[in-house]
Amino acid sequence: MKITVVGGGSYCWTPTLFRDFICTPGLEGAEIVLQDINAKHLSDLHACCKAILGQLGKTRRFKLSATLSAEKALRGADYVILTITTGAYDAMENDLKIPYKYGIWQPVGDTVGPGGISRALRNIPVVVKLAKQMERYCPDAWILNITNPMTTLTRCVWRETDVRCIGLCHELYGTLARLQKLLGAKDWRKDFDCVSVGVNHMPWITRLKYNGQDAFPLIRRALAKNTAALSTKKGAGTAFDETLVGSNQVKFELFQAYGCLPAAGDRHIVEFFPYFCTEEKQCEEYGVKLTRIEDRRNGFTPRWKERVRKITASEEPIKAECSQEATSKVVAALAGVAEWKDIVNIPNEGQVPGIANGVVVETMGLISRDHVYGLPVGDVPPAILTQIQRHAANQEMTVEAALTGDRKMVLQVMLNDPMCGSIRDFRQMEKMMEELLEANRRWLPQFFRR
Repeated sequence: MKITVVGGGSYCWTPTLFRDFICTPGLEGAEIVLQDINAKHLSDLHACCKAILGQLGKTRRFKLSATLSAEKALRGADYVILTITTGAYDAMENDLKIPYKYGIWQPVGDTVGPGGISRALRNIPVVVKLAKQMERYCPDAWILNITNPMTTLTRCVWRETDVRCIGLCHELYGTLARLQKLLGAKDWRKDFDCVSVGVNHMPWITRLKYNGQDAFPLIRRALAKNTAALSTKKGAGTAFDETLVGSNQVKFELFQAYGCLPAAGDRHIVEFFPYFCTEEKQCEEYGVKLTRIEDRRNGFTPRWKERVRKITASEEPIKAECSQEATSKVVAALAGVAEWKDIVNIPNEGQVPGIANGVVVETMGLISRDHVYGLPVGDVPPAILTQIQRHAANQEMTVEAALTGDRKMVLQVMLNDPMCGSIRDFRQMEKMMEELLEANRRWLPQFFRR
């Protein structure tokens, strides 16, 4: 078995994914190849992964290599893990700061809103190119995509190539872990039976059972007990306080309004419902903070790099256990080791009624040998179905615009996007779009052909 990590120089993802691979039953003996376009990052992560093998006593049980060559990494691969970002922080800085000038506050800016749209326009052609290379070098391989915007990137692979692709996101886990604490459960994977439907970073739990009992009334009662905390601690809590109010206020407000529970972090959810984030102060009132590019450059990345350094120098012990990430379990299931049930982004084949076939949706799925099946969600409440239809249509247009360089379609996508709706002047919308395209010009050649 050959597992290739494209973007293997990721200080954030690679140490966790690699440890999961070597700790997952059934993957022993695999060849794991790290591929990246940055030689320094690749060298650092190759050394880190070698150290992980050494710490866990598995140096002889896995074959590890690193290469800058996409052809060498892809040739004969069975599974390709995708973790990239076209333009890195330089491009993302434009995605955040330009909309900010027009009064749009994006806590993340990687899925919807002007930042998510801009990111998709850069990443889609790169991902399609990779998938076409796979058609040549490893046509039977699967892509396991953890790159954002996940829905559009997964969709473009299925639309433009014969390569099979699954999008994997961990946001649902965070919501279920918080519900576990709120309800006093022991293990959400064993105690909860969840039906979830939506698009990435905006899935909705439409039904939830806790040890066979409808959990929604239990959640409402638990929230009612915390009404006082909700009003007195507004914006002051954390995701892990005893009330779980702090960074979950938005999802609980929407749960009361819709009767179903959004199952992603609030910082993602508010980008689908910008009424919570019309100005920075209001975002913070709901426990949501903007992640500035300076936070990423000066906070996130240095911490990730320091962890890689410590692992490589054997200063940080590595536990022989898997993380909550599903990637290695999905690989094992596709290889026929054991079936696995998890949240997946795959094309609709009837699992979501009211959504066109082929459109990528996020639902629970069953993964078995060389197959993934989206589990039926049943009837979707009309208000939620409308939300899914709106974003699914916008994501279809985003893929088309990214591949054709159609500026008018980009404008249509932005006009349809809820977060962009805070711009009240049509001319300003078009001006913002042009400014984003121009700022990221070197990564968007399709929009600047004569």
